[in-house]
Amino acid sequence: MSSPSAENDQWDINIKSTRGLLEIDIAEIWRYRDLLVMFIVKDIVTRYKQTILGPLWFMLQPIFTAVVYTLIFSRVAKIPTNGAPPILFYLGSLTLWSYFSETFGIISKTFSENAAVLGKVYFPRLVLPLAKAISGIIKMFMQFAIFFVVLGYHMTVTHMASPNWYALSLPFLLLLLAAFSMGAGLMVTSLTSKYRDLNFLIVFGIQLYMYVTPVIYPLSITSPSKQFILWLNPLTSIFEAFKYAFLGENSGIWSNYWLGYTTLFTIVMFMIGLIMFNRVEKKFIDTI
Repeated sequence: MSSPSAENDQWDINIKSTRGLLEIDIAEIWRYRDLLVMFIVKDIVTRYKQTILGPLWFMLQPIFTAVVYTLIFSRVAKIPTNGAPPILFYLGSLTLWSYFSETFGIISKTFSENAAVLGKVYFPRLVLPLAKAISGIIKMFMQFAIFFVVLGYHMTVTHMASPNWYALSLPFLLLLLAAFSMGAGLMVTSLTSKYRDLNFLIVFGIQLYMYVTPVIYPLSITSPSKQFILWLNPLTSIFEAFKYAFLGENSGIWSNYWLGYTTLFTIVMFMIGLIMFNRVEKKFIDTI
């Protein structure tokens, strides 16, 4: 019996690998929006499903960490916060840092930790890192709720915090942070699909990266030569701009020049990460 001609076959979905390296099929991702939402909900709900406090841990973790940092770095190490309340200084910085470190860490393992699913079921591969980035933003907003409560207290009671109009730039700063985290994660997961050794360096690298990012100290306390080196870190301008906007002009440094540098760096890195991701996703299952 002869098989019918392939030209006469009618297909509902045509899966092909002719997409350009820089192309994002937004229409296809939109068709899989239910799957995207499912991954987002799963990431938020299942992590603390069998815990007593549940999602409250999202808000309690930065509070506990900020208290510990206040005791160690402010009280013991005597690292100044340039007039900002230490608990507020560390709470804001840690909220931003926890989003970056967690989102980058999870996205950097997209291929290695989801190989079983990706090898059996087709869906736009970009849905996975996108879901992680969005779920991280939702958790970060929950943590920012605590930050704004503490900020309101110090604005009205202690008068030790004085946000300015630059606070309106928060959406832009968070977009930069999300794009940077996702771009870096896409690059690393593309590399670790072939070079597994990089997985062992990620955790150690993130720990070191924190100390060259002004999370536990204001940039202004460093020498001019060290400041230039730290400014080369794209995250520096985001953290400094945030502290300048919400904690006062003495707690951070606003630099349009370095924010422009971070924006350009992030765009280029995201494009490179996307190119690497689109290239690797077509054949990663053969090397994972």
